[in-house]
Amino acid sequence: MQTNTLPVYDQSENTTGCCPRFKPDAWDGQDLHFDNKLFVRVTTRNVMHVPMNMGSVFTHTFDAIETAGAMDPDNFVVLSRDLAPWKGEHLFAVSKPVPNEEMVRLSGDYRTRVFNGPYRDAPKWLDQFEDELEAQDLDADRIYVFYTTCPKCAKAYGENYVVAFAKVEPEPN
Repeated sequence: MQTNTLPVYDQSENTTGCCPRFKPDAWDGQDLHFDNKLFVRVTTRNVMHVPMNMGSVFTHTFDAIETAGAMDPDNFVVLSRDLAPWKGEHLFAVSKPVPNEEMVRLSGDYRTRVFNGPYRDAPKWLDQFEDELEAQDLDADRIYVFYTTCPKCAKAYGENYVVAFAKVEPEPN
């Protein structure tokens, strides 16, 4: 895969009018390389890891990205991770800087793994992913997750796919 590119986020099937049905095959087990890949960074207020203001934060951020003409549908992803039980971080991939938003860049090698099930299983999935990476002599420096559909769409489709993105490095000898 080329630097700073993502698997295709197929948006062709969208029966909910909100999130498209996620097709996981292109996303599972991918090795990605980012070199100063540009993202808008926002945070949410969480209560015990559950975002309380995600809807308003995401709406504001998507509006800012669209207004700036920075949406790149061919490289769409929002990477999320918990910074603490009370705070979440969300990185929106963009094609250019977005005025009045915090911009960050990611560099490094990333490995993906797709999981399907209820959100409450996320800690188990991340532990499983770390174990898999360790078995391959890879150290997961940081793991983000891409929630591919909102809870309403996951219920409508009967599937709740989540893509884990681990920044990986060979384990030191």
